[in-house]
Amino acid sequence: MHIARTIPQLREHLARFSRPAFVPTMGNLHEGHLDLVRQARPLGDVTVASIFVNRLQFLPHEDFDTYPRTWDSDCEKLRSAGCDVLFAPDENALYPEPQTCKVHPDPALADILEGHFRPGFFTGVCTVVMKLFACVQPRFAMFGKKDYQQLMIIRHMVRQFALPIEIVGAETRRAGDGLALSSRNGYLSEAERAEAVQLSKTLQAMAQAVREGERDLAAIEARAMRVMEARNWHPDYMVLRRRSDLKAPEAGDALVALGAARLGTTRLIDNLEIDATPSSDEPMTR
Repeated sequence: MHIARTIPQLREHLARFSRPAFVPTMGNLHEGHLDLVRQARPLGDVTVASIFVNRLQFLPHEDFDTYPRTWDSDCEKLRSAGCDVLFAPDENALYPEPQTCKVHPDPALADILEGHFRPGFFTGVCTVVMKLFACVQPRFAMFGKKDYQQLMIIRHMVRQFALPIEIVGAETRRAGDGLALSSRNGYLSEAERAEAVQLSKTLQAMAQAVREGERDLAAIEARAMRVMEARNWHPDYMVLRRRSDLKAPEAGDALVALGAARLGTTRLIDNLEIDATPSSDEPMTR
């Protein structure tokens, strides 16, 4: 695996390739990341991953300084997954001057849900992803569906800027009990880790209520919030939204259940696409 620390080093190495497949990460890798690398390999003529902890997407009170940096194990995992090139710039290499030019995504999509509770987060995400795309110039880029809203925003950005990149969304990798894999799971205590699966269980209960014909979405959401609060979580949202744009759904729309909640000091997110909605002329209400 070739390791490039600067943009010129990366571009020089990739000059011989025409169809890079790219997996951007912040390191502290788990099997979900490695699944992205494995799925990227057959898509292009070289598989590139990046490790960069992006200061721009952390709010002042969030965990930028303490975010786990696990370089040696990350490199070993990427090699074992078949990564060809690792781009690992430091801040001076990626941001040699203050990044005053930023990508501000559509507020209709970026200022709701995660963007409401983490204002400016998606501007930081889009800015670094756009810059990484400029460095790697991939033909394909892999993103996980666990960050559902992020995937939608990246796709929208690529479409709006007419970038010649196919964004590929990969299914969420889960532990045996159903917990979505996340770098932040490592912050959980043993007791919290046992409880953490409740987030996915509550999303499943929301989905089941829809499948069984319940049409009052606000009631389903409120019930989910109460369940989480009763188990000493601090939920930001537990919602049912239209898959296509994350707006309030109408009858016949494909739905997704999304949740974000804090357990102890760790904030977890998850989502579940609802595979079917009942056929009914009765409108869904909120």
